[in-house]
Amino acid sequence: MSLQNNGSMATAVAELPALKQAGLVLVASWLLAASSWVSVPMVPVPMTMQTLAVCLVGAMMGPRLGTLAVLAWFGQAVIGLPLLAGGSGGAAPFFGPTAGYLVAFPIAAGLTGVLVSRGWDGQRPVRLFIAMLIANGLCLALGGAWLARLIGPDAALATGVLPFILGGILKSALGAAMLAAAARWQRPRA
Repeated sequence: MSLQNNGSMATAVAELPALKQAGLVLVASWLLAASSWVSVPMVPVPMTMQTLAVCLVGAMMGPRLGTLAVLAWFGQAVIGLPLLAGGSGGAAPFFGPTAGYLVAFPIAAGLTGVLVSRGWDGQRPVRLFIAMLIANGLCLALGGAWLARLIGPDAALATGVLPFILGGILKSALGAAMLAAAARWQRPRA
């Protein structure tokens, strides 16, 4: 896939035929599922690599296809495939302690895709880091808000937000570094 126009992967993906786009959405949904299986059990919400994958998918596929990939992942999980954290599936995760985080994922993918399309990309790694950090913060805010309804605000902050801040920073840095390296690799050489 050659990078055209502004040189972004999302632009190149958006220019593919619809059938190839659909295939990439499906593959991205499986990558999102794989990110769920890298999990550190914590109560009431496990720590996974999902937010990293959500940000990467949004950045690489753009806001529309990145969001569709997250929704395709959710669709497969809702029908019972074990694609969410801890190998869970079905509708229950979308109503339990993790629901707020899950609701945030397609929004975070779309937001990351929008920011990357506006130049917060691998050519500008600090901006990309900030874009991914904003998306991670959105996930923590929505996840924490939902969790607060279930267990109270103090407990939600203590168990569903604060323990994940460092991980969000590290995952944002890792994602930005990965995409900055990919941007350097994709640059035409003289």
